[in-house]
Amino acid sequence: MKIRYDPGVDALYIRLMDEPMECEVIRLNEQVAVNIGPNEKVVGIEVLDASQLWGGLKEGKIKLENVIAAK
Repeated sequence: MKIRYDPGVDALYIRLMDEPMECEVIRLNEQVAVNIGPNEKVVGIEVLDASQLWGGLKEGKIKLENVIAAK
């Protein structure tokens, strides 16, 4: 799993699967979209205007718990 935040466009993307694949995009609302791959597996989640949903995101004040960083 990879989590990427782009402060330039204020978008957060959570990628759950590493391999590239064709996806169907399902919009949950104006800010959140879910990418669905083969066999209806969730591939990723995109959040627009992410700092409005999570205060402190742009400042790097988000705390991850029980997550071991990849080396």
